[in-house]
Amino acid sequence: MDLSRQIAKDLLSIKAVFFRPEEPFTWASGIKSPVYCDNRLTLTAPEVRNDVENGLMQIVRENYPDAEVLMGTSTAGIAHAAIVGHMMGLPMGYVRSGAKDHGRQNQIEGRLEPGQKVVVIEDLISTGGSVIEVVEVLREAGAEVLGVASIFTYGMKKGLDRLAAAEVKNVSLCNFDVIAEVAAEEGYIPEEAIARLIQFRNNPSDESWIKK
Repeated sequence: MDLSRQIAKDLLSIKAVFFRPEEPFTWASGIKSPVYCDNRLTLTAPEVRNDVENGLMQIVRENYPDAEVLMGTSTAGIAHAAIVGHMMGLPMGYVRSGAKDHGRQNQIEGRLEPGQKVVVIEDLISTGGSVIEVVEVLREAGAEVLGVASIFTYGMKKGLDRLAAAEVKNVSLCNFDVIAEVAAEEGYIPEEAIARLIQFRNNPSDESWIKK
């Protein structure tokens, strides 16, 4: 089985990704969504966690073979960066969402030398804003950011456009289209719901998919 489909099965099995097109979730931004995603649940499911960390390691090896340091996003990417860094024998650190207001006032935690080749480990990418901020902090510190390895990406146009504009490469273990397809195959959602899910993915601010 291909890796993205295996990860989709894993995430669905532990309800890390949960579809509810009939009763949409409301995001903090106010957008109504047919999908809820909490990849932190992978940490408490050892078999799924094993697949995820091996998958992230495979992404780094195949797409960023020159990686010297892994940097997790705060907070969800930290544990994954630590585990994959341990598996690969690589240094890891993480980037805070803002600089500390005490001590050394670091925003980057862990040793990072100018010129080091960094891969950012992220759990979820929707519009891309938060991971781009992390990349920019690392670039300002002198790092050469090779790209991002993430568990799941929505593949929203806004996110893809922002990543492209910021010249940030992202390779994800699984994406919205694959997980919707597997969810239908496994009986989590009816087959006819896929078109509505893709309609949401294409334009989250257009709520006409809810009325179908």
